[in-house]
Amino acid sequence: MIKNQIPNIITLLNLLSGSIAVIFAVQNQLIAAGLFVGLGIFFDFFDGLLARLLNAKSELGLQLDSLADMVTSGLVPGIVMFQLLRTTLAEPEFNNAEWTGTADLAIDFPWIAAIGLMITLASGYRLANFNIDERQTTSFIGLPTPANAILILSLPIILHFQPTAFATSLILNEWFLIGLTLFSCFILNANIPLFALKFKTWNFKDNFLRYGFLLLSVILLIFFQFLALPMIIICYLILSMLALLRN
Repeated sequence: MIKNQIPNIITLLNLLSGSIAVIFAVQNQLIAAGLFVGLGIFFDFFDGLLARLLNAKSELGLQLDSLADMVTSGLVPGIVMFQLLRTTLAEPEFNNAEWTGTADLAIDFPWIAAIGLMITLASGYRLANFNIDERQTTSFIGLPTPANAILILSLPIILHFQPTAFATSLILNEWFLIGLTLFSCFILNANIPLFALKFKTWNFKDNFLRYGFLLLSVILLIFFQFLALPMIIICYLILSMLALLRN
């Protein structure tokens, strides 16, 4: 039925957005990459919502969703972290990569920058584990890859739109970037239950934590703009852990 394919089409739009983001990320156009990652995450949210509304859940949709997320929320953040480390360690400013047309293996970046690609590896492991983990039907174990992608992609966005002295010195510090990479790899696969923004009902009592988180996110965005993006992810982790302790 055509109805059953609508969520899959939305998922493919996520994959398309992620593929375009990869092209921009490789060219070191990180703001454009962030824009298309955001678009992909938007599609990622609505494919699941449509699947539930249309009662069109399928094993194909589950696998396709993870494959799309691997590109949009796994590959792109790894490349972006690589580019940030490369810039911090070797280049004074962001430059577009130029195609030389040669087949020679010319390494024009510090090898340590490749540490950023650990995010891609950790994302792939998380997504594969997610598909076989029966505990993650109503909540998550470890940070979801879209949330992690927002955390990583927020860095070049902050550098471009809100380059305060403190934010710039922190983000362009190689030790901070390496530490964030290791933290990202850990939290993606940590055995820590995190609540999901999946509303089975609109009842306030049953969704108090979700509504509270969304309200807090809006307030942070109003007051801090792009600086709020990493704050929102940190708040998500803290609220999930507080909820776990409460239970």
